[in-house]
Amino acid sequence: MITAFIFDLDDTLVQTEHLKALSYARAAHLLAPSLDESTAIDAFKDFVGGSRKDVARGLLHKLGLEEAARARMPEFSATEPWEVFSALRVPIYNAILADNALLEQNIIPGNAALLRLVHAQGYKTGLATMSHREQTTHVLDTLHLSGEFNVVATQENVRVGKPDPEIYNFVARALGVPAAACLVIEDSPTGVLAAQAANMKVIAITTDYSREAFASGALLDRRYVVDDPSTLRMVLDCVLKEN
Repeated sequence: MITAFIFDLDDTLVQTEHLKALSYARAAHLLAPSLDESTAIDAFKDFVGGSRKDVARGLLHKLGLEEAARARMPEFSATEPWEVFSALRVPIYNAILADNALLEQNIIPGNAALLRLVHAQGYKTGLATMSHREQTTHVLDTLHLSGEFNVVATQENVRVGKPDPEIYNFVARALGVPAAACLVIEDSPTGVLAAQAANMKVIAITTDYSREAFASGALLDRRYVVDDPSTLRMVLDCVLKEN
């Protein structure tokens, strides 16, 4: 029986993945001024849901920016090229997140309403995000969602990011519930793989960044994929009845 819900944050409760994509694109432009912003944003789709380190490494490789970043390592006292990319990108993203009105405009109403509903109904609730704690706290406070969670886990709580199941296992232990009693609400392939590896039930609510990856049903049974937000409650009811 499902007794706990675990939510992802970025593009599950608030539309921040496109804001992250924009910040990476602007940081990439600082390394390669000739790089088209849309190219970097499109490349980001392959790394949605990953940790800051994994995304930075992946994008540097895909965009061919490793040597450009390596050349600036002394400037940032960096030991690896991805640290340069991250150092360039973080201030850009923090400036975007500082716009509280923008964050409020990007809350995902149906998913946030689901969080509030299940918490009010007595389910235990957890957050499992690969964002950093400072940014996560700011987003949750701005959107008035902090009080809806019994447990909040961020990148600082784990050694390995999604698709490794560590963060989901961490949240389940902190909630005091077995994995089989957890239902995960995710948006990205990386997050779904992490939930599956933790032996948890999962519903994927797709976005423009992830819809294509779930289209075939190979990653997750299409019964548990929500492309149309109006069908979320129906899919949820089916999962709860099965468990």
